[in-house]
Amino acid sequence: MMRPMRSRSLFPLFVLLLGVLAGPADAAKAKKKYFFELAEVKAADELGKAGKDLIPVAQTQVGKSIASHEQIVVTLDGAPDRGNAKAFKAYLKKKKLAGAYRVNVELIEFEEEVEDKDDSLNKEKRLVVRLSLRTFGETIPDRVMAFSGEGSATVKLDIGKKLRPRDREYAINQAVELAMTDALASSMQKLAKPPPPPKK
Repeated sequence: MMRPMRSRSLFPLFVLLLGVLAGPADAAKAKKKYFFELAEVKAADELGKAGKDLIPVAQTQVGKSIASHEQIVVTLDGAPDRGNAKAFKAYLKKKKLAGAYRVNVELIEFEEEVEDKDDSLNKEKRLVVRLSLRTFGETIPDRVMAFSGEGSATVKLDIGKKLRPRDREYAINQAVELAMTDALASSMQKLAKPPPPPKK
């Protein structure tokens, strides 16, 4: 099988360039770590049955993307009960975590099509998957809205003459992974900003 052609927005590249140009203070901020708890992966109503069918595959990949991010931890060993907000926040501080968040992910756009390869003499096909999603994070234990992020990706996969279920699943996984990379980059940028001043 040929490797898929993958594309995504220029946002991650923009973030990377900002990181290169940033000073030591900005680099230190980028190293903050957070606890993320995946609460739900759902699909927008407009996606209908196709969206609902996507959820099991997307949920697995979303979990992997969150768990593999260098600034995110997904377990809190020995944490006190969240009902005791003061003790829980003290635990986060002791573990040098900048915050804890429940994260919801919504699939908002999805398209797939099988097209003819332009250079194929054997009627070979290509699967094209376009996917967009957004993240929402609320604080633990206070449950206050903290951040949101959006990401999108397009994956093109050469599939031979016939689309197989495993080809489709692979392309969707790749699209979710790329879109989550975008969304998490956006989310981390928002978390790195100082909190707004209290209202007078």
